[in-house]
Amino acid sequence: MQDRWKSALQNNYGTPSISLVKGSGALVWDADGKEYLDFLGGIATNILGHAHPEIVTAITNQANDLGHVSNLYAHPGAIELAEKLKALTGEASARVFFCNSGAEANEAALKLSRLIGRKKVISTIGSFHGRTMGALSLTGQIAKREPFLPLLKGVKFIPYNDLSAAKKAINKKVAMIIVEPIQGENGVVVPDLGYLKSLRKLTKKHGTLLALDCVQTGMGRTGDWFGFENEEIVPDIITLAKGLGGGLPLGAMIAIGDCANLFEPGSHGSTFGGNPIACASALAAINVLERDNFLPRIKSLELNLKLEITKSPIVQSVRGSGLLLGIVLKNKVAKEFVSALQGEGVLANATSDSVIRLAPPLIVTDSQIAAFVERFRKVATSYER
Repeated sequence: MQDRWKSALQNNYGTPSISLVKGSGALVWDADGKEYLDFLGGIATNILGHAHPEIVTAITNQANDLGHVSNLYAHPGAIELAEKLKALTGEASARVFFCNSGAEANEAALKLSRLIGRKKVISTIGSFHGRTMGALSLTGQIAKREPFLPLLKGVKFIPYNDLSAAKKAINKKVAMIIVEPIQGENGVVVPDLGYLKSLRKLTKKHGTLLALDCVQTGMGRTGDWFGFENEEIVPDIITLAKGLGGGLPLGAMIAIGDCANLFEPGSHGSTFGGNPIACASALAAINVLERDNFLPRIKSLELNLKLEITKSPIVQSVRGSGLLLGIVLKNKVAKEFVSALQGEGVLANATSDSVIRLAPPLIVTDSQIAAFVERFRKVATSYER
């Protein structure tokens, strides 16, 4: 499969070390039949794991009825899902735009911000908002940006979790500031409590839109639906993807308040956005999370993982919220550590030389958590001799 990959696909990902052919819950199997604990979850996407029976049923039933309609016609799934997302925000003014990915959701937010009559945008150093040209223009990682310069003008980057820098940067010329509740791709960096609330006050003062990129933190991953609820704020824009589709490609840009009415016919669009099958999968996933009361359990799993992982001497700290965690190692061995974990039947990823990211399915069991901890300790021990 690796040879076939190299001969048919472009090299932007390199050649994957394994090929996955089957999944069930938090387990996957490769082409050689080896079983793995999936503690990356499609990068925070497979919130109910693999082949969840209710998602499979929802997808199958929808495919039998209606597969695609384009954006020229309405269909029940998009309306129901938009109503559900609106309800989750708790805001009567909220309106939803559907797309296919987080990058597209952030592109939509960027376009929306232009319609308030301003062009300047603020983002944060270390942020990740996507790889399309507009979303990349908002991404505060030099290595990803540099090969594609020049990007959009008028984007200023300030340090994350730095209120002093935000106060200097935000003024009445700024259309939008876009911030992640937790910087996922930068190593699961969590801001101080009160940071987002202070940004909300600043943006309201200057008439600037506050956009929260909840692509990784959303859909219950942190134990809340979006990942900023602990700050008790209402942003102007919420962007979602990854876990939203329950494993299928689906993104959303939710606008709240006055900016919810800025898009008019012809302003923006997506042929596949809000696809009936993807919406059916999303509705099934949300229904399971609500019905089985998964979210309160996520915080318990977070505390358990943090407690057990930090017992290894190689671990400096574990940061993050819910089941979006970053293991900070004392040595710069994260990439080889992840490779060793894979050898022990665990999938995770290194966001840098010293940070390992975990984002397992929200349905992960206590016994699977215990199995992960045991295998993690086994690998960690080899670095402690």
